[in-house]
Amino acid sequence: MTTTHAFWLAGREATGEDAFDVTNSFDGRLVGKVSVPTEAQVEEAVAAAHAVVDEFAATPAHVRAAALDHVSKRLAERTEEIAQLISAENGKPIKWARGEVGRAVSVFRFAAEEARRFNGGEAQRLDTEAGGVGRLALTRRIPKGVVLGIAPFNFPLNLSAHKVAPAIAVGAPIILKPAPATPISSLILGELLAETDLPAGSWSILTVPNDRMPALVQDERLPVISFTGSDKVGYAIQESVPHKHCTLELGGNAAAVVLPDWSTEADLDWAATRIATFSNYQGGQSCISVQRVIADASVYDRLVPKIVAAVEAQVTGDPADDATDVGPLVDEAAARRVESWVDEAVAAGATLLAGGKREGATYAPTVLTDLPAEVTLARAEVFGPVLTIAKVDGEPEAFAAVNDSDFGLQAGVFTRDLQAAFRAHRALEVGGVIVGDVPSYRADQMPYGGAKKSGVGREGVKYAMDDYTYERVLVLTGLAL
Repeated sequence: MTTTHAFWLAGREATGEDAFDVTNSFDGRLVGKVSVPTEAQVEEAVAAAHAVVDEFAATPAHVRAAALDHVSKRLAERTEEIAQLISAENGKPIKWARGEVGRAVSVFRFAAEEARRFNGGEAQRLDTEAGGVGRLALTRRIPKGVVLGIAPFNFPLNLSAHKVAPAIAVGAPIILKPAPATPISSLILGELLAETDLPAGSWSILTVPNDRMPALVQDERLPVISFTGSDKVGYAIQESVPHKHCTLELGGNAAAVVLPDWSTEADLDWAATRIATFSNYQGGQSCISVQRVIADASVYDRLVPKIVAAVEAQVTGDPADDATDVGPLVDEAAARRVESWVDEAVAAGATLLAGGKREGATYAPTVLTDLPAEVTLARAEVFGPVLTIAKVDGEPEAFAAVNDSDFGLQAGVFTRDLQAAFRAHRALEVGGVIVGDVPSYRADQMPYGGAKKSGVGREGVKYAMDDYTYERVLVLTGLAL
């Protein structure tokens, strides 16, 4: 008999009247059933979070830091169990799922460290003008209120961690809404948070369906929204609540640029391997997976066959197998969408060099060249294991090609020229430039976010903590400075 997973309501387990199935996209097996909160239970969670705003903000830093440390340690202890769960509900190859758990361990540890040094205060003498004699300004950061964290399916544990950990670190209550396709990984966080001494109303994990999300978004008691997902949904949220603070981590069609100086056989082998791996990891379901390669004409002819060989070497199969590099997409509908975009590109004149085949929810790692500018694949985020390669003449043309996109999350630039690296940093309209590697590199403590349609605001523990708070100034008068 399958166990129904409870959700977490104001720090305690609860079940509703309905439940839904979570299935494995590779073989269709049932992973688990998840209970759905009633409207009354959602109201209880929101009311509890709103009621505890002041209490949680005043919680001593050591209490919040200890809770975060505890979650980090418990995640590490349960790594294999949680990795298998992520792989089962998400379809992510087990080796990548283990890596995701490891990243979440770090996120909670970073948050514990930041909680201990956050809000130390900044003192500023105001007697730089005559009217400020005897005055001192003290600036502290104050939580803006309850955070509504809306997490995606592609990193169900780590991107939930990026919502929850910074909120706890600053003392902001949080209500987490996991993706309906992959909620069980997020519910694990509830098990671990329940073992801590945090105030009961300071966190809830509510497995509500997407059609009930707008009511949460509109609730005035939730003034901060942190959303990771598609640009269409993200900007619809922002437009519906323009008076709220919204952090939006949205899509991308990340490019890897290979400049002329990256030209030895070893250089090109390294670039090809990294490009092949990170255009296909997570089934390409990462906002910073490599979707476009922009190669200088001087290296293009040698690089393309290396990329094709490295892509064809990717092992596709059962995500539970340690040897598997590429598993299924989140569901068959996603794989059919990718298939249709590739078919459209080929029909319009693109050259298919590898892949291009679908089996159920699995889409074979795919490489195309000669991509027509008007096809969907050239403009939109594919969110699948598909890579396009273009030839350019010189650095200016390469950088212009990167910027010829509605998105701007991260870019990778393969070069050893320090001046070229700084030119890329200045010229590329993205949130991050990764030099000597693919755009898919992300350290969880660094600022992460995009430009253009890739969103607003930044994640990365310290930067999310700033996002969830505002500066409040205290002016002291009559002091002998």
